[in-house]
Amino acid sequence: MNTGQMMITLGAMMILGMVILRVNNGFLSTNTVLLDAKLGVLAVSLATSVIEEATGKAFDAETDTNSVNNRADLTSSGSLGPGAGEVYPDYNDFDDFNGLVYINNTMPSAVFKIECFVGYINPVNPEVFVSTRTWHKKLIVQVTSESMEDDTVRMSAINSYFYFR
Repeated sequence: MNTGQMMITLGAMMILGMVILRVNNGFLSTNTVLLDAKLGVLAVSLATSVIEEATGKAFDAETDTNSVNNRADLTSSGSLGPGAGEVYPDYNDFDDFNGLVYINNTMPSAVFKIECFVGYINPVNPEVFVSTRTWHKKLIVQVTSESMEDDTVRMSAINSYFYFR
């Protein structure tokens, strides 16, 4: 074998090695993106479950068994959260979810932290909690995980009270 053939063979081996490394790098990147997408879907699913659970409850502790037609009868904004003796998951109204923080570790490979915030809102500007009682409350659910590469899933829902006579 002469020197020219050896150089061509070495060049071909280098090109083949670079192609193999490039393909492996592509597979690794694809797997990372796929895993992040799966974790994101799980986080959205967890947040949606909490929102559905909360919206299935009464609007306020005062509307659990009675109807209310005066906003002054609703829970004050400083008292939103579970009442005395109420423990998750045995909440009876929407605002009991205020301040709820729990860890979902059903998948040991991905532990999720779920945090909830509830407040009254003005329908004109639903992004801001207000201190006055209104017929509208907003729940914000935030889901984080160390496995999600610093991503946070944040979802919200507005619950309004309507009483028809």
